[in-house]
Amino acid sequence: MPGTPFGQLSPGTLDAIHEAALTITSELSLPVVLNRIVTLARELVNARYAALGIPDPTGTHLVQFITSGMSPEEQRRLGSLPMGKGLLGALLKPDAEPIRLKDLNADPRSVGFVKHHPRMRSFLGVPIRLRTKLLGNLYLTEKIGADEFSEEDEKVIVALAGYAAVAIENARLYRQVQRLAILEERDRIGMDLHDGIIQSIYAVGLTLEHTDYLLAEGQQAAARERLGEAIKGLNTIIRDIRNYILDLRPERFNGTDLHAALGRLAREFQANTLASIDVSYDQNIDGLLNEKTATAAFHIVQEALANAAKHAAATHLDVVVALEGNEIVVGVRDNGRGFDREKTVDRLGHGLSNMELRARAIGGRLKVDSQLGEGTVVTAYLPLTPSQKSEPPKVEFLNVSEVPE
Repeated sequence: MPGTPFGQLSPGTLDAIHEAALTITSELSLPVVLNRIVTLARELVNARYAALGIPDPTGTHLVQFITSGMSPEEQRRLGSLPMGKGLLGALLKPDAEPIRLKDLNADPRSVGFVKHHPRMRSFLGVPIRLRTKLLGNLYLTEKIGADEFSEEDEKVIVALAGYAAVAIENARLYRQVQRLAILEERDRIGMDLHDGIIQSIYAVGLTLEHTDYLLAEGQQAAARERLGEAIKGLNTIIRDIRNYILDLRPERFNGTDLHAALGRLAREFQANTLASIDVSYDQNIDGLLNEKTATAAFHIVQEALANAAKHAAATHLDVVVALEGNEIVVGVRDNGRGFDREKTVDRLGHGLSNMELRARAIGGRLKVDSQLGEGTVVTAYLPLTPSQKSEPPKVEFLNVSEVPE
């Protein structure tokens, strides 16, 4: 490790530092990492007490203080944890160097101890830095078997602090990746619910409205048939919700058989809206589709049909899936009222946004053409081999060889 005088340490001490480095850099949970660092620091130099302080982003005071060597009762009696004054504050300075004292009470920077604080004399404090960034400080007191910490003790803790900096930064990066993954999962669930579950509930609502109309007209048999369809639809929705909870594909589309899935979707749409719909599917696509492209295509068609049902008042729709080079072209055309996108984007924005996001997520693109009174055409151009745009961002963790001098 650059800048660390390993050559002046005994083989046994080097082995101990190596084992400590492996222990702390193999863990990605930040709380676990911090507790391991402070415990190993105390054990390496035979100190009675050790602590690890984490500063706030401004570096002016401590926001975390992890201790080792004190019993739970001793910690309870101390009350509030140190904020980073006196000698602890001296190590928070940007240019702070290690501090080693035989009697910390005699140092002019010392501000004394709070009531019930254990007796402490010998002191060793070392900053934990990654390049120029201060991540924390290690504090050790009461050298066991000696009046003060030795020069070798200081070198050991300086070496450990270098590895600790890498471990802390890696744990923080890992936590950030986890948070990002949670946010991405929330977005995915929201999109899937809007494109799948909510649209299916809307379809059941249309069926029940038609049932009410049939009852008002005295068509009991037809109403009973439509009510049965609504019940079947609700049961399907319940199964789909369970599948989403278990992170499974909704029952209505599973795998890469896009042709069959679109056929079922078209029949369901036609039954629920009374609008006619024709599906044209290029059989040459069979065998070329992967699940990501097939799923994106299915949900784009589903969203386009839902928008037509809610906003277009269309009586006929055409769904076309064709192969063009290394792309499949998915088109949905309706004969509805059309819209001015600049004026209507607020009303249709969520549906259009979902379709655009699904296309872009696999490296595709979406085009929407509409004119008032002339219907709407939604066209998605989707690659047969999705790009890596949909993959989560790669985060490279630091290597122990990157520990700064």
